[in-house]
Amino acid sequence: MKILNKLTGVAAIVATITMLTGCANLKDDGADAKVSRIDNLNQVRYLEIFVVGGNGITGNLRANVYNTSLIPGFDGATTKDSAPQEYVEGLSTEQIKKQFGALGVALNGPKLWMIDWFELPLGKDEDFNGREIPWCATLHLTKSQLKTMGKVGYQTTTIERTSKLGYNKGTTVYLIDDAEGNTWIMKGFEIGMNPKWTFQEFAADPASHFQHLPPGWKFRTKVLDQDLILIPETGVATIMPDEFYNVYDKTGPGYSNYKP
Repeated sequence: MKILNKLTGVAAIVATITMLTGCANLKDDGADAKVSRIDNLNQVRYLEIFVVGGNGITGNLRANVYNTSLIPGFDGATTKDSAPQEYVEGLSTEQIKKQFGALGVALNGPKLWMIDWFELPLGKDEDFNGREIPWCATLHLTKSQLKTMGKVGYQTTTIERTSKLGYNKGTTVYLIDDAEGNTWIMKGFEIGMNPKWTFQEFAADPASHFQHLPPGWKFRTKVLDQDLILIPETGVATIMPDEFYNVYDKTGPGYSNYKP
């Protein structure tokens, strides 16, 4: 199962999907996907576009995911913005829905990557308002999963993933330790269409922003003293949003090369 990972994306797509009653077939844009490595991603602004198909009656749904930071030729060392605000505001979910004959469309972001690099399969490019954006994943959703998705922070879920993502030695990372001793690392910082604060404002004193951490949980930052690589041994990762819908991945045995 692959799922979404932010307030705008998750909440919007859940609100859309729960009202769907039809069926729609998606393009198989991941059929010939080839693994690519993208570097210099830390603090790159990105947007994901979810094109939803499947069966809206049974709730067996799929969504093709397209990510602006994975556009061929994009260089995070040159520019940190793969999803300019003007471009994002110009996207029409209704127009995209008609373009693909989809059941629904949702935008995930804008967000900032907290990772330094990604190694993942990239599929066919599709045109979104004049920009060719590559397929990078397919989400699988059921009605039962929709009941809790996008509604409450700190609820964990699983996601099929064989891709690798990494944080370099010397990178400042943002961590949550839960009451069971698990450590979660922030993968994407939520900006959204109407930012509550800038990343710089958040990063100046991040712990002070958290008001609803569950009992026994704590937030902390760390400068990594060695490279951290996340790749789930079983092909299934565990992810979690916080109260601001920043998204985290679980670390530790079976999930990463060490627990930070």
